[in-house]
Amino acid sequence: QPMGQGPAAKRSRSEHHHGAGDAPSFRMEDLPVDVQAVIMSLLPLKEAVRTSIVSTSWRMLWTFRCNLSFKGPRYLHENDTKIQQAKCIETVNCVIQQHSRIGINKFSIRCGLFEEDSVHLDRWIRFAASSKAKIIHLDLRFKDVFEEVNHLHLEALLDAQGSSFLRSLFLGGVVIKPHSAICGFTILRRLVLQSVTISGDFTGFLANCAALEDLEMIECSGLTNLIIPQQLDKLQHLLIDGMEVEMVEFYAADLSHFEYKGQVVPIVHHGCSKLKKATIMFSGKKGLAKAFTAVPSILPVKILNVRSVALSKYSQLQKLPTRPDGMFMHLRHMTCRIIVHSRPQEANYDIEVLQLAYCLDAAPQLETLQLNMFYVSSSGVSSAEVVGMRRHDHLKAVFMSGFRCYKAQIKLACCILGNASVLEKLTIEPRITGTRYLGDNTDLHKILPGVCEWAQLTSERFGKVINVSEKKAGGKTTATGSKTNRAGGK
Repeated sequence: QPMGQGPAAKRSRSEHHHGAGDAPSFRMEDLPVDVQAVIMSLLPLKEAVRTSIVSTSWRMLWTFRCNLSFKGPRYLHENDTKIQQAKCIETVNCVIQQHSRIGINKFSIRCGLFEEDSVHLDRWIRFAASSKAKIIHLDLRFKDVFEEVNHLHLEALLDAQGSSFLRSLFLGGVVIKPHSAICGFTILRRLVLQSVTISGDFTGFLANCAALEDLEMIECSGLTNLIIPQQLDKLQHLLIDGMEVEMVEFYAADLSHFEYKGQVVPIVHHGCSKLKKATIMFSGKKGLAKAFTAVPSILPVKILNVRSVALSKYSQLQKLPTRPDGMFMHLRHMTCRIIVHSRPQEANYDIEVLQLAYCLDAAPQLETLQLNMFYVSSSGVSSAEVVGMRRHDHLKAVFMSGFRCYKAQIKLACCILGNASVLEKLTIEPRITGTRYLGDNTDLHKILPGVCEWAQLTSERFGKVINVSEKKAGGKTTATGSKTNRAGGK
């Protein structure tokens, strides 16, 4: 453009963009201070601190943030663990020193902590308590170390009046000593303890947490018997995972979801009439059968997740009682994961899969079944037979992953096909799901043709649709009684 037209053109573009009569641009300073603080709180903490230096009037806005979350090193044996940990501790101390302590909603620290650094832990807890935090998340575990070295006094979480505003508390990698005299957690709704060593009167402590709705205990130690008192009449979800206890007993009238993962131990429920969903993962011999027989009070559930690990070569098929008082009359959806450790010379190892046929007898109203199978060094041989499986008039959909045409798998599939009168489809997938051993899915291209051939022949035999899922290939093979269709072609 000619020199004379440059400024005019720029003005024209500017006026076109902003408008000749536009009001002055919006300024954050024009908003009330409390609104500015809310806007600043939406930024990550690091970005909020950086933004605060843009304007002098913003300098302290970040100190009113309601959510404070810090992350540090979680593995002890990394090269720069000590340096990263020191930086995390310094950051936390600097922030809580300058924070206004007003309106704290969540205070979270995920950083491995050594015993010699416990003075910092005491400072952090005092800050959270005095700030009336509603959510506290303290995960101080080093994931590659299994010793809890940080002692935490639950009383320190209470304010000067002996009460707490806590609604959710997560503790990981600490030692606690609860007792019945701790009465300040009256509005606590969620308590999660992971890798926590517990000594003292835990039952007495829980009795004072009458508002508790969610209790999760994962790999905690120090308790011989776990007893949940009847005062927890609002408890809806209970998870017990990896606890070396000899007995579990609880009173929870409103419990709707119960999860247990660990060794077979006596589990006694009292008054759990509202139980709708259960997850039972027993390890050891006959774990699958025990999941159906060892916890009578889960019979009313509609959704059941079970897992079994077959370890013993002397496993025996166990026919479950099919009396009305020992049946899952309300069960509609079941997910089952079976891990079988077998060797070629030990053919009876994989009869644990056949055990499921008897388990299905205890659920006459079942509508959907998902079975995930994982064989370790399997020969695919089974000497056991499935006999006497009851007729199922409600089972409509069955999914089996890890299906490699092992004999036990074939026997179970044929048993289901022959007895599920309204079955709409059986979907089988050679891929093993939920495994950390990626090498177990490397030979799918060799396994798939045989699986597809079996599906074709078996669908013709029973006159029912069998879908062969090929997720890795991006397609699906559908085998019917007369033809085989591949997704995208015939």
